[in-house]
Amino acid sequence: MNSLLYSAPLAGIIGLIFAGYLVLYILKLDAGSERMKAIASAIQEGAMAYLNRQYKTVAIIAVILAVLLTLAINVDIAVGFILGAVMSAAAGYLGMSISVRSNVRCANAAREGLQKALKVAFRGGAVTGISVASLALLGVSGLFIAYGGDVEAIEKIIGFGFGASLISLFARVGGGIYTKAADVGTDLVGKVEAGIPEDDPRNPGVIADNVGDNVGDCAGMAADLFETYVVTVLGAMLIGVTVLGVFPNAVAYPLVLGAAAIFASIIGIFFVRLGKSGNIMGAMYKGAIVAGGISAILFYIITQVMMDGNIGLFISALVGLGVTAAMIMITDYYTSLSHSPVKDIANASVTGPGTNIITGLAVGLRSTALPVLVISAGVLIAYYVMGGATDPILGLYGIAIAAAAMLSVTGIIISIDSYGPITDNAGGIAEMAEMPKEVRDITDPLDAVGNTTKAVTKGYAIGSAALGALALYAAYSSEVNRLLAEQELPPLLLVLSDPLVLVGLFIGGMIPFLFSSFLMGAVGRAASTIVSEIRRQFREIPGIMEGKSKPDYGRCVDIVTIAAQKEMVVPGLLAVLSPVFVGYIFGPIALGGLLIGVIISGLLLALMMTTGGAAWDNAKKYIESGNLGGKRLPDGRPNPTHAAAVVGDTVGDPTKDTAGPAINPLIKVMNIVAILIAALIL
Repeated sequence: MNSLLYSAPLAGIIGLIFAGYLVLYILKLDAGSERMKAIASAIQEGAMAYLNRQYKTVAIIAVILAVLLTLAINVDIAVGFILGAVMSAAAGYLGMSISVRSNVRCANAAREGLQKALKVAFRGGAVTGISVASLALLGVSGLFIAYGGDVEAIEKIIGFGFGASLISLFARVGGGIYTKAADVGTDLVGKVEAGIPEDDPRNPGVIADNVGDNVGDCAGMAADLFETYVVTVLGAMLIGVTVLGVFPNAVAYPLVLGAAAIFASIIGIFFVRLGKSGNIMGAMYKGAIVAGGISAILFYIITQVMMDGNIGLFISALVGLGVTAAMIMITDYYTSLSHSPVKDIANASVTGPGTNIITGLAVGLRSTALPVLVISAGVLIAYYVMGGATDPILGLYGIAIAAAAMLSVTGIIISIDSYGPITDNAGGIAEMAEMPKEVRDITDPLDAVGNTTKAVTKGYAIGSAALGALALYAAYSSEVNRLLAEQELPPLLLVLSDPLVLVGLFIGGMIPFLFSSFLMGAVGRAASTIVSEIRRQFREIPGIMEGKSKPDYGRCVDIVTIAAQKEMVVPGLLAVLSPVFVGYIFGPIALGGLLIGVIISGLLLALMMTTGGAAWDNAKKYIESGNLGGKRLPDGRPNPTHAAAVVGDTVGDPTKDTAGPAINPLIKVMNIVAILIAALIL
């Protein structure tokens, strides 16, 4: 066992210690006035109540699956499954518990200026980012070492990846349904019907909306990338087994790359500072660039020490970092207020909601092209620099290393993402607590950038999921071929003329669409319930609009929580059971086609939904910042252009924050289940 392997769990432990340092920094800050604390407390209670209820629901499913895994496979897989689920849940729980405490401190820090508020928000988000990367690396490397650090150890920890995938799926599905049902319902009645501002304390849904920002964009993203990190590294390790004759350290190599990137991400966090230009997004990109640059230097050193300086492996790792940078820049272009796609949607709003929606769909569809070309280029470069033309297995290992390198910088990327819900909540708290206009002048720009950071990190998550899923598919193919060789049977070949392959491709291509329809429908149904409740309160509680009576915020939180828990089960079962049914009914060839189909259609659909939805959202923000007439006309009447943009944003909300992001864990759950059942379907 290479001694450098121990750097992986060590990096995980150091990362968690650093996250603890950030927690202490946040909690020592002043939380502001009693009114601010009361509002923040309501958000905290709602967020934790939702998460506790979600984990109780998922725990029942997890126990049933653990028993089935014990009976069908072995107890080691079941133990890993439970541990993966627990650590994934812990990452989301820790991140969200700090997020809902950072928000009020960010709002209060805004009294002291933009730099202080940015520092509080970003470091609050960094707790989630560093915790996710550290727990994921610690879990995989710790189990690998504990099980002996050999080939058999890798097979035993596949269950860890399945546990992480299960929590990710339900966190994305349930959290996404909650956050968008609350957001859509609150906006439709508050902004469109009542004509009151966003985050207005008179709106009964405003606390549920702020809770949703955290359960969707913080806990959901944390679980999503925890799982992506785990299963991508596992995929690279599984493929590494097949090239041990060429590279004796092939299995440990991706783990050590992850350790290096955690240290690089910690350093990068300290470089997130405003420059003279006051560019908020530029400040965060500065931290990401530093983390990426340090990672590249460390990757070179590690490759020299562990892999005999193989230049193909180093280039493959650089490809992963390059794809990360490209995905960030592309998503920023399509979703930033300063670029033409968002402005095009805003300008289309002048002629009504119909043209807004048509233009938004066009932007979303167009946004799939460049990411696919970037991912394709990354796959080809990593494959051929590793000699894939003469040895396909080495080429696949190069792709797996590119995916692992891309995920290695998860710490700094999630820090950028989790900044978003903190600043969103900070703006809401400032509005509800009636803080001075100078405070909103700080929190509003932070929040506007937060919309872009959330979109950018979703683009990164989708790209990394695609590369990670390719590595997992290669691992499935390798596992099936190993089992077939033991039985002296021919290897797995996917030929388009084989009807089983076509059936698998068609079913796999269909599943992301069916899955998304369940989620979009769930958001619509849940939003309808909260719309009815908000209308009821406006109608039946006298004095709400005059600010004389307090709305029943808790009732709205309960309604959306119950709806989200009820709606998340069917989509989750679709992801877990579809590969089982296809594998048992049609066999491993059809299952291979299923996995390819879901990767291709899932990647495209997720990109279209998340990027298009974010562009719709920022088109509304572009108008609200004073362009095209702003929120209201000079005579005080609501601006129809803004109303049209609100409708477009309402359509885009469930695509960018519910269905689109949830496709990531869908793809990976199906692949990891396929690996688990490979031996059972031959």
